[in-house]
Formats: sequence, structure tokens, C-alpha cells
Amino acid sequence: MTTTSVTIEELRALIAEILETEPDEVTDDAHFAHELDIDSLLMLEISTRVSAYGVPDNAVAASGVTTLAQLHAFLTSKLTGKTSPSPLIRPRPVSDPAARLFLLHHAGGSHLLYRGWAERFPEDWELCLLEAPGRGGLQALPLIEDCDQLVDYFHAAIAPLLDRPFGFFGHSMGALIAYQLTHRLLREERPLPAWLGVSAYSAPGGDADGSHPHLMADDELRAWLRSGGGSPPQLLDNDDIWHKFAPVFRADFKLVDTWTAPRSPEPLPVPLTAFAGRSDTLIGEDRLLAWRALTTDFRGLERYDGGHFYLLDHPQPLTAAITAAMRPAAP
Repeated sequence: MTTTSVTIEELRALIAEILETEPDEVTDDAHFAHELDIDSLLMLEISTRVSAYGVPDNAVAASGVTTLAQLHAFLTSKLTGKTSPSPLIRPRPVSDPAARLFLLHHAGGSHLLYRGWAERFPEDWELCLLEAPGRGGLQALPLIEDCDQLVDYFHAAIAPLLDRPFGFFGHSMGALIAYQLTHRLLREERPLPAWLGVSAYSAPGGDADGSHPHLMADDELRAWLRSGGGSPPQLLDNDDIWHKFAPVFRADFKLVDTWTAPRSPEPLPVPLTAFAGRSDTLIGEDRLLAWRALTTDFRGLERYDGGHFYLLDHPQPLTAAITAAMRPAAP
């Protein structure tokens, strides 16, 4: 079944059926996680069920909607074609921001990595979450497996927004893209970020660790992801869900695995801070400190308890550190 419209009452009944509760318990503004106890697995079920209305499968699960009213607005915009696909998500738009902070997600991830971060930054700052194609609202677009192509795609989206102080923060694959975006701006003599934050990613140019996740067999890749943390168990343990998301992981890992670092990269004339989890087994401290050679202004390495996805457990101190690093540039 496909349709060009959906009513909020239809969605209310659908969610009530999934939750095995009465429709009047699903109020327009009840928070899915905090008030209705909808976890990630139930959200995936909702996403799959509403795909019958003609939206891409799993689009809702990756959209970040948190209430029935938001879900209805999201579906209405998709079905009526009122919005064009964009890699930019602005959870708290600001009409005249003092600064912009662009956040880039990890391989296999989405902008949801930074869910809830907007309220942790100054009110006059605008957060811009960048999402790669093939997920969320861009699920209908083909995946990008080449680093330069993804940098081009993001560059086109952010170019009109570089009219005030801005910074980049990228986690894992996102750190690589943020680094390459900065080089792209430098090469084209465009405005440069006031600060660059690289999280849980080795400085380019060192010896590769020999692992190539995009070439791993399914069982091996799932075990590797499980050991790194950050991926919900239900995604890795449920075959149906895994087969929907596996192509995204493989495309992103191919992007990282096949990128070749320049032999003698020019140090970026941009302040740079590295971040990592103390128990991250994927990256040695020497490769994190090697970022020092890739910038003219290395602001140090900040470590937090946890592994590769340490940032999920430390949003408050991490966003405070980012704010402190960026604040000198914001008027």
C-alpha cells in the first residue's frame, strides 16, 4: 500500500497497536523514549510499518523524530514532496547564529550519533549535522564509497553556510571527512574552520593496521562491530535488520579502507584537538598524538573513559570541551 497522505490518527492507532495500548495513551507530544518506552527495536518496527505509506524502509528510525506530532510532520513532508533531500540536519535552527558547528558521524552511523547535543551548546550557536547518503532522509540516494566524492557532496551543502565562524567535529570516519573538508577549503582559499575536532581516528599517514572491514565475511564483520561497541545488539543479532544495514557499513568502511593519505600533507593552519576513549583498542596513542604534525596549532589529546564510542557516555564534558575550543572564535 502506498498513499500521498497520512493522518495523525492513523499513526496514533498504528503506534498504539505496536505498544499494545490504547490510542489515547499516545498523545501528540509524548516523548517516544522517555514517556512511551519506545526503544530502538520498537522504533525500527514503527519505521518498517509506516513504510507501507510509501516512505523508504527505515527512514523514520533514522530521522530522529521523538513524538507523534514530529512523526506526522516528517511523513507528511516526505509524501507531499515539500522538502528536497539534504545532508544537513539543523535540530535547532538559529536565524543569525554567532557560530556554526558541523558534526560528522562514524561509518555505518547517522546524525543520530549527536542526538540531544543541540541544547548543550550556546543558544546563539547553530548545530549542523551532516548525514551521508543511503540513510535517514537520504535513504533513496545511492551510497558513496569514495572519500573525495563524499567530501564533494558535503562541501556543496555547507558552502553557503560559511559566512560566520564555524568548526568541524568528526567521529571516526567523520574525523577523516572533516579533515579532508578542511583541506578542500584550504585548497580553494575558502574560509577555514576556526577549530577542528577529530575523534577516535588515527592521524593519516601512519602504517595501516591491516584490517579491511568492508572485505570481511558477514559473521566476521558482525563480530568486529560487536567488539567495538556502538552498534545496538538487535541490529547485529537480528538477521533481517542486519541485512538492511550491512550495505551501509560496507560502503562506509570501503570509503575509509580505500582512501590513500598524501605522502607529505601540508599542516593545516587550523587549531586541532584530538579526542579518544582510553580503552579504544582500534587506535594506539601514538597515532592519536601524530595529529600534532598535521596542524600548525595542536591543542592536545583529550581522553575519556570508554572505548571507540566513548562519546555516548560523556556528552556533557565532551560538548563542554568543544564549546571551550570554539568559543574564542564566536563573537
